[in-house]
Amino acid sequence: MSVLSRGFGRGRGRPADDRLPPGQYDVGREFPVLSAGPTPHTPLAQWDLAVGDGTDALQRWSWAEFRDLPHEAVTVDIHCVTKWSKFGTRWEGVAVDRLLQDVPTTATHVLATSDGGYTTNVPLADLTGGRAWVVDTYEGEPLAPEHGGPARLLVPHLYFWKSAKWLRRLTLLHHDEPGFWETFGYHLYGDPWREQRYSGD
Repeated sequence: MSVLSRGFGRGRGRPADDRLPPGQYDVGREFPVLSAGPTPHTPLAQWDLAVGDGTDALQRWSWAEFRDLPHEAVTVDIHCVTKWSKFGTRWEGVAVDRLLQDVPTTATHVLATSDGGYTTNVPLADLTGGRAWVVDTYEGEPLAPEHGGPARLLVPHLYFWKSAKWLRRLTLLHHDEPGFWETFGYHLYGDPWREQRYSGD
């Protein structure tokens, strides 16, 4: 049985504009659901989010504590490596800057880990400076499980596989450690404007 949900594949191109990276097409009102495995359904009473250094949790929030953190409204375009893009998506969540503000570190990279064991790697600089959030709301509604709820990482300037669904941990690292898709040949960074889909792109 394949580990890929239906929908992974190559879409048809449409006319580009200055918001559409090369090789992408505008999916319009659709929001494809693509997952590497079954959708987790973690009860909120058991959910937590941790920031750690690989040995200890330096910060940890229960669901209630996370919901009490200052949330921001964010409207961004998102770009999937399977070539669809969706414009003007509206989210609410907590800036990664806020989650890390009491965690002094000299780390260079982060490994995001999700329920179900999914991981993806991101340079720390790409999660800070107002560039990334942990979101729990989409289009004014609680984030649905199929789209990563109760909370997912949102890193809109990179291909969407870097925006890990069902997020549970951010591990601070002093080296780059490939995550799930990266070990299967996807690009370590994943810039849609440079079409960094696969290793060697």
